Amino acid sequence: MEIFVVRHGESEGNRDNKFRGRTDFPLTERGRSQAEETGKELTKFGKFDVIFTSPLIRAKETAEIISKFLKTNVIPVEELNNIKLGEWEGKSKNFIKENYPEEWRLWITEPEKLKIKNGEEIDHIRERTMKWIRKTVEENYERILIVTHRAVIKPMLAGILDVNPPYFWKFHIDTCSYSIVKYERGIFSLHLLNYTNHLSSLTVERF
Repeated sequence: MEIFVVRHGESEGNRDNKFRGRTDFPLTERGRSQAEETGKELTKFGKFDVIFTSPLIRAKETAEIISKFLKTNVIPVEELNNIKLGEWEGKSKNFIKENYPEEWRLWITEPEKLKIKNGEEIDHIRERTMKWIRKTVEENYERILIVTHRAVIKPMLAGILDVNPPYFWKFHIDTCSYSIVKYERGIFSLHLLNYTNHLSSLTVERF
């Protein structure tokens, strides 16, 4: 089984350098163009059985644009929803850096230890996505596509590859990049990470 993992296209929250979380930022024009380029790129791999997506609009719209090229059904999955960031959501990263200095230090060093009021811990995302992945690989799929968020992809890949914390910043995932994982004989293996050569315009986000 092949598992393709795509981060959604550039959203207004990415463009404005804000923490997104569950806030429903729509795609920008660049984000929609990135999704179209990704859809065209993925056609070279052949038939996809299904596209699973986070229910948030920036991921769902990315998935729907890609589906026009792959001619595949899109299914929203709650387990692929983004991290809850509580009182950080919608705030600029500069604001968080200035007003939450200790939490910001953890965010850029060991975010696995970060606890935000009314937020969700990164290890919980690892647990919920891995529970869903283990169930999904038991289905009779040959090739699937997952469209979700950076803060979901990183802990999910860490779970798939059994990477111990701190793991979050060991993976770099750009908007509308794709990664490929294969599942054979009960073993996950990473075959491609953060591929972006198909994109004419790259959105770079460090933290």
